Amino acid sequence: MVHEKLAKEIVLVTGGSGYFGLRLGCALHKKGISVILFDVRKPAQDVPEGMTFIAGDVRCFSDMEKALNGVSCVFHSASYGMSGREQLNRSLIEEINIKGTENVIQACQKRGVPRLVYTSTYNVVFGGQIIKNGDESLPYLPLHLHPDHYSRTKSLAEMKVLNADGSVLENTKGVLNTCALRPAGIYGPGEQRHLPRIVSYIESGLFKFVYGDPDSLVEFVHVDNLVSAHILASEALKPDRRHVAAGQSYFISDGRPVNNFEFFRPLVENLGYKFPTVRLPLPLVYVFAFLTEQIHFLVGRFYNFQPFLTRTEVYKTGVTHYFSMEKAKKELGYEAQQFSLNEVIEWFKSQGHGRKPGGNDFQYFAWDIIFILLLVVVLLSWFPAVVT
Repeated sequence: MVHEKLAKEIVLVTGGSGYFGLRLGCALHKKGISVILFDVRKPAQDVPEGMTFIAGDVRCFSDMEKALNGVSCVFHSASYGMSGREQLNRSLIEEINIKGTENVIQACQKRGVPRLVYTSTYNVVFGGQIIKNGDESLPYLPLHLHPDHYSRTKSLAEMKVLNADGSVLENTKGVLNTCALRPAGIYGPGEQRHLPRIVSYIESGLFKFVYGDPDSLVEFVHVDNLVSAHILASEALKPDRRHVAAGQSYFISDGRPVNNFEFFRPLVENLGYKFPTVRLPLPLVYVFAFLTEQIHFLVGRFYNFQPFLTRTEVYKTGVTHYFSMEKAKKELGYEAQQFSLNEVIEWFKSQGHGRKPGGNDFQYFAWDIIFILLLVVVLLSWFPAVVT
């Protein structure tokens, strides 16, 4: 009886071709739920038979509205500008993260979709300040204090989603129930946004230093833990759960605060590279990131290079911020499963990554020289500000 009930349910995942969206869609499909993957591009891999892909753009209201026929829950995970040079594309970030979210909300209201689960971020409350075991009672970070457009727009979008909770659905007697999940940094085998960039720095000889307090702690979330949290949240918006999650936000992580660089040490060493011994002060690296962003602003239209680091990435990796999972445990029934980087390491090895004996030694030496020169330049620019 339960299986028959689930089989009749149709859900839609925006950003369904992305790493997390596809993983979520496949997990829902295994539960007997009919899944629609909604994205501007097809998934890079084949999807299980029975899942539906609809090409569409969250920035286009008509695309969104057409896709919601018979849908009972939307998982809105589509976003833009999380890291790297994407963080510097202000117009596209605002179009997708704000306008796109407005379209999702309005389409749900018009098509009578009763549940909306939004994938938010830790960044809505964090902007470089130390947070230890924070909870959902923390206020949003004032918008003008966000060091990047992604965090600011994700904050605005989350507000819109939660404010829409309880809004009336057209042509029905029901209301829209919404909630937001705020994940830590996502990892897992095959992740395509952060980990390949890190590995490319390692393999090219660019990973020359760490920074910040060695006792600083941050958090990560395995993709499967995040998938579990989203499914639990969608269930907690249903009438039989008394809509316990309606209008609520939840921090989601593996629940194991760790130093950012120590978290990645197994990846570095198991791919055959030496872990850096040079530790730089965080303000110095922040200045370097700021200068890099300014250079990108000046030349990005002609050469859209990948910044080594952005200011937000410096904060997120070098400043302590971790949160309590108690609310998610109590209201959603969330329990983080324990994962390690082993499956990530094996995935990269299966893709041909790892240091080859004697390979690229000249490249590593060249980057050593460049690193020293860059460090001198940044120190010279930073020193006057320190002495004054």
